[in-house]
Amino acid sequence: MKYKGSNTQSNFRKAYIPVQFVLAFLIVISVFSCSTKKGISKIGSFSATELALIQQGGSATPMRVLKINNTLDSLLLRTVCQEVVPDSTDQNLALFIDRLFTTVRDSMSMGVGIAAPQVGILKQIIWVQRFDKEGFPFEVYLNPKIINYSAEKQDCKEGCLSIPDRSDTTKTRSESITITYDRPDQSQAEEVIEGFTAVIFQHEIDHLHGILYLDHLEMEISE
Repeated sequence: MKYKGSNTQSNFRKAYIPVQFVLAFLIVISVFSCSTKKGISKIGSFSATELALIQQGGSATPMRVLKINNTLDSLLLRTVCQEVVPDSTDQNLALFIDRLFTTVRDSMSMGVGIAAPQVGILKQIIWVQRFDKEGFPFEVYLNPKIINYSAEKQDCKEGCLSIPDRSDTTKTRSESITITYDRPDQSQAEEVIEGFTAVIFQHEIDHLHGILYLDHLEMEISE
């Protein structure tokens, strides 16, 4: 997620998957399904395809951020992600977590949050900048779930690393949420998040379910 973005109102209707791309979508899903019958083996938490992406660079090397105006990218961004197995001994998981952080803080991105599918890894992993904590630290969350949304909503200007040259004000984000999540060391936690940080969590967790903030704008128009 980007905190500040351009007000350019580009046409992003192509973000919604047209009928003619359904076949391509099914092909993409089959590649990332990790099915051994398809010749894709599963190694630890990641498929062989995902490992190839992760191992293309070191921990200080940012990954390519998928963009909604690219057809194949948009299909991946609309995919529901799988849970990841927390394992502090998994070097591939540690490498990916580091590379995902490097990506969100890269000068080409400079976001306040990022989700694994935005770099082509279909696993439930996000980084979020905690503006509700001293020093505004970035923290990583595995398998995050929102178990409660407050009825009170807030307006917030949102941008997205995967949606170039655009920002909009959403009105459907809850003021407060309760989340559960895993840590890489296999511990689990639950906490209440409020304010702008709650918006970041909602934005990034949406990505794990193939949802973009543009969908919230569509909801507002239809109501």
